[in-house]
Amino acid sequence: MENLLEIFSVDDLGWGLRVFIAVVVTLLLRFLAIKILDFIGKQAARTENLWDDALIQAGRPAVSWYVLILGLCWAAAISNAYIENGLFAEGNIDLVRKLSAIVLLAVFLVRFVNIVEKRMLNAILDAGSDWQGTMDATTVTALAKLLRLAAVISAVLVALPTMGLDITALLAAGGVGGIAIGFAAKDLLANFFGGLMIYLDRPFAIGDWIRSPDRNIEGTVENIGWRLTLVRTFDKRPLYVPNSVFTNIALENPSRMLNRRINENIGIRYRDADKMGVIVKDVREMLQNHKDIDTRQTLMVNFNKYAASSLEFFIYTFTKTTVWTEYHKIKEDVMLKIVEIVHKHDADFAFPTTTVDGLDPLMEHLAPQEYVKPVEK
Repeated sequence: MENLLEIFSVDDLGWGLRVFIAVVVTLLLRFLAIKILDFIGKQAARTENLWDDALIQAGRPAVSWYVLILGLCWAAAISNAYIENGLFAEGNIDLVRKLSAIVLLAVFLVRFVNIVEKRMLNAILDAGSDWQGTMDATTVTALAKLLRLAAVISAVLVALPTMGLDITALLAAGGVGGIAIGFAAKDLLANFFGGLMIYLDRPFAIGDWIRSPDRNIEGTVENIGWRLTLVRTFDKRPLYVPNSVFTNIALENPSRMLNRRINENIGIRYRDADKMGVIVKDVREMLQNHKDIDTRQTLMVNFNKYAASSLEFFIYTFTKTTVWTEYHKIKEDVMLKIVEIVHKHDADFAFPTTTVDGLDPLMEHLAPQEYVKPVEK
């Protein structure tokens, strides 16, 4: 015991006891804060509002860490009275408190935006959700990116003066340097503003099928970043397109079409010319009564061409669906019904043929190698 008293003075024991009490109180307060937040979170989970759940879920880690940091600062302030070290000075401890609050607030905002973004995207995909039709995934993603960027930039701008840095001089220096950086990174800036125009003009959204007649770009949009847009081609290859490209090309968005078109030319034999009128009439009536054909759109069935081996009529109509697989099923059904109509009238489809009706008798005086008499049947 005497040896222990020689090693630890009474002041040392008082310092250790106070630090121990500070640590225990900090852990108890942290435990109590987490329990309170868990209780509030269970109550919030019973509501259909996604904001309160996200608020509690995002705030729980930030509150936990902030209580621990405050406890450590408290212990450091106690130690400052016993340890002659500038590290535990009141100014340094106060700076740690302020910077911790700024950083944890930024982390909380970023986590909150991430959670809300994920839940809103899930709600948009849910067919029975109230969010479906009011928001789209591209808008939600763009707003989330902007809010995260704003939170980080705001935290940095608030933290710099807290650390004693003059942001006025920093911004002035940054303005001069920004010009040089702008010239060096003009392609990067072009892609950034190209991405911004995509979010504002919304020519396409995530999940849309796009294609460009100007460039070899065709596929489904999987992600829209600030620099690149990921397009998954139909052979499942990823195609990374710089956003600046979309500001200079014509772009089609077949995903936003209202209908799909059926446009076909059909030929029957010349010997069935007297049946053309009734065939065209029956095909037109079939299309007008077809449950999958949109009769509000243009619907045409007309005899329009004397071809080399056939008499041709065309059908021009639109399906109600825009789904690629369903469209082909409807088109197949229409084409099979046309086959039934043609055969019902004892007609048939034409194919390339050559008919020799007879030759001039004078042609028989030609040399045998120049004239071959038709075989009579």
